[in-house]
Amino acid sequence: MMREKIIDTSIRLFDEKGYMGTSVQDIVDSLGVTKGTFYYYYKSKQQLLTNIHLDYIEHLIRQQEIILNDPCKEHHSKLYDMVYMIIRNIRLNKRSARIFFREMRHLSEGHLKEIKRKRNIFRANVQSLIEDGIENGEFKDHLRPDILTFGILGMTNWSYYWFNPEGEVTEEELARTFVDIVLKGAIVQSE
Repeated sequence: MMREKIIDTSIRLFDEKGYMGTSVQDIVDSLGVTKGTFYYYYKSKQQLLTNIHLDYIEHLIRQQEIILNDPCKEHHSKLYDMVYMIIRNIRLNKRSARIFFREMRHLSEGHLKEIKRKRNIFRANVQSLIEDGIENGEFKDHLRPDILTFGILGMTNWSYYWFNPEGEVTEEELARTFVDIVLKGAIVQSE
């Protein structure tokens, strides 16, 4: 229970003040506990930030695996589901998403190792979906799956910065637009 309170409070403070602008003292003051309580659960602020990152990416990977393992859907439907899932998670976990994309630069190499490994799993899963879609003729075969993957993830991940889920475009419409851009392009094909 206290571990979750520390995480929730830290996510709020890291989002409001930034990781560097938030001290362990700020976290414990906000909780009304001592530093000893913090250090009972976490060795350092770095370990806490690492756990926040790992929780976020592991949650995404679990959702991604459900999408990938659906035998009833074609590759383009799974791609839409993945893009939508990322955007939806950014809305549902907005603070964690901002921390995930914005604060990773503050982690030491030792703390980054596992996060990078998990991020690579997520990226490789998207790339594998694209490669399979190319192989079965669902996607164009002249595209490089690695570059297409980075393009999809770059476009989707950066929506945390500008997308307003309460605005005039829904997360479903945004996901559909992104997937249409990727799969169909923006150029009208003449006959």
